[in-house]
Amino acid sequence: MDSGKGSTSGRSGHGPAHDDGGRPRARGRGVLEGAFALLDALRRSGDEAGVTELALLCGVPKASVHRLLDQLVTLGAVERHGNRYRVGPQLYRLGQAWEPHPGLRPAARLPLQRLRAATGASVVLAVLREDMALTVSSVPGDIEPLLPVRDGIAFRLDTAAGKALRGPLRGGPVLDREDVMAGVCCAALPVRTPDGRTVAALAGLVPAGRPLDSLARAVAEAGAAIGRAIARGGPRATPPPAVALVP
Repeated sequence: MDSGKGSTSGRSGHGPAHDDGGRPRARGRGVLEGAFALLDALRRSGDEAGVTELALLCGVPKASVHRLLDQLVTLGAVERHGNRYRVGPQLYRLGQAWEPHPGLRPAARLPLQRLRAATGASVVLAVLREDMALTVSSVPGDIEPLLPVRDGIAFRLDTAAGKALRGPLRGGPVLDREDVMAGVCCAALPVRTPDGRTVAALAGLVPAGRPLDSLARAVAEAGAAIGRAIARGGPRATPPPAVALVP
């Protein structure tokens, strides 16, 4: 890993680093790769982690982990609590800027809240990313103690949400009656644009024993509301007032 000392490889007495194909590696790329590996290790740790644990998770030497963590804490991308670290607010703010489909998350905000209020279900809006169903918006519900839902959580494609993303073989909802996890049932449906493209899956998760037919109808209504909001362009924030620049 690049230590950041010296402006050229010649000054350090070593040739430039190379990638697996033998091509010279761009300066700084190793640092960036290490930083992203470290951030991903923090994500996978679930809450907080120490330097030794993070070094093992991301395969970066402990000394480099210390240095990277110090830099990431300064930038607000990581928070430090004693000798433990967790993802920081700046990284969260940057992540919130990602939009998997134009207007999807703003369009889903109110329908998700209404679906949770009407059914008590934990509600998940997921998109297809890297062969997983990635949660981009969620509202915790009655199964929270058993299965917490959070933005950024990924589900396998053999779950109800994953099957809805790939497109159900028949019309109607994809139902899961404790097929994936004991004590948890789910109803999921694709969210489609006006031209019929599936851009997300909406799922309601409830404790076992709840009737799924009524849940599926509520999920379908919420999914249709999201589709209509996308077609309208979704809720839009009022732009800030223009500021005149003085030359």
